[in-house]
Amino acid sequence: MNRTKASLNTFVGLNRTIDHLEQIVRNDIQRYGLNVTEFAVLELLYNKGDQPIQRIGDRVLIASSSITYVVDKLETKGYVIRIRNVQDKRVTNASLTEAGCTLMNEIFPKHAATLESTFSILSDEELTTLQHVLKKLSAQPMI
Repeated sequence: MNRTKASLNTFVGLNRTIDHLEQIVRNDIQRYGLNVTEFAVLELLYNKGDQPIQRIGDRVLIASSSITYVVDKLETKGYVIRIRNVQDKRVTNASLTEAGCTLMNEIFPKHAATLESTFSILSDEELTTLQHVLKKLSAQPMI
């Protein structure tokens, strides 16, 4: 086996797969009047509860400079509110509003079903293997 050629082909394959999966997610999320970043923030708050705004960027992999803009947009839409942290006044948490919870209760199960359908071509064993391989790749130190 030529490891160099196999590594390059695998990298190209991963990039194509990521582009394909991102397009599926984009199409799914846009049906609800959200972009992927807005949905990622809502999903984080929905599944993990209130979060410090400063930490949201790290959790959903967007620049900290963009997170304020995204939270502002979600606040304008009525899905998120800012709450001062009682223990540390320097920290502001983002929290889902009742409208945000209602929206996520409606769309998250549908989104999860879309992802389940997308991965349905893989057997349970293949899906587990893929998870382990991706975790292994992402855990290696940067070169």
